[in-house]
Amino acid sequence: MKNPVTFSLLDLCPIVDGGTAARSFANTRDLAQHAERWGYHRYWLAEHHNIPGIASAATSVVIAHVAEATSTIRVGSGGIMLPNHAPLVIAEQFGTLESLYPGRIDLGVGRAPGGDGRTARALRRNLGSSGDTFPQDLAELRSYFAETQPDQVRAVPGQGLDVPIYLLGSSDFGARLAAELGLPYAFASHFAPDYLAVALALYRSQFTPSASHDRPHAMVGVNVFAADTDDEANRLFTSLQMQFLNLVRGTPGKLRPPVDTMEGRWNPAERDHIQRMTRCSAVGSPEMVRQKLEVILDATEADELILTGQIYDHAARLRSFEIAAGVMADINAARGTSHVRTQ
Repeated sequence: MKNPVTFSLLDLCPIVDGGTAARSFANTRDLAQHAERWGYHRYWLAEHHNIPGIASAATSVVIAHVAEATSTIRVGSGGIMLPNHAPLVIAEQFGTLESLYPGRIDLGVGRAPGGDGRTARALRRNLGSSGDTFPQDLAELRSYFAETQPDQVRAVPGQGLDVPIYLLGSSDFGARLAAELGLPYAFASHFAPDYLAVALALYRSQFTPSASHDRPHAMVGVNVFAADTDDEANRLFTSLQMQFLNLVRGTPGKLRPPVDTMEGRWNPAERDHIQRMTRCSAVGSPEMVRQKLEVILDATEADELILTGQIYDHAARLRSFEIAAGVMADINAARGTSHVRTQ
């Protein structure tokens, strides 16, 4: 009998062509409420800056917006890009969130800047430092949640609160650090799958049990575009393909409506690059999505799948995640249980 799999949702708060951030936040609130009813374990928001099609830059604020609209689903960051922030500020923000919504807040952190150099300067980031300071910044952040805090500097609120920390990454760096610290590890395979297998192997083989986790917990990001037919799902998927194409070309924009075909919109090199970026995806009818998710689960032995889908039409996006929830319930039922492990 295989272990059950936790399934969760990652939202980038897409701003669609012709839409606004206000509409994006209303859609996020609605999707989170549906996700809670459909059985998703956690709902994460991602930090990005200076990208016209993503509204979740003030991540902790959007987390509060979602947590206020829900009652049981865990809500958190997937993730906070720690190089952009003073660790004390993040501890205070998430200490505040945990105080407002006790027992429901996750803090996922990554070492990428979440933007380009100009954006980093606008964030007042110290450009003399780099991701090499991430382990020290992470240690400082974790210290602010301890009962006893260093140098008389306290996170208020934050001190003594149980805010679970997750490490995010797309290379072996985060995998090794998560293993060393005994923390859960989430791999960004929904857009950077190249080192997925290597990173998971390193994480599991080098994992050191900690006070909070006695075994590894590996989360894998997957794009899901589900619809009643394969053709309709593939059509929905073109919105993400066009979004990645704009990023590759250095012209990021709002999420565009789907098109019937990508032919003539990209050259062969662009097509191959984007197909490589998005190969950790499940696109199709319910049966096709199930087959593809089972392939990913067999290949990764993930403890948790965190599903994301940049879909232009809100109703279609709801339907996609509803189908995905049903598929995951069927997968877990076939594994011998309808219950999942929680972390």
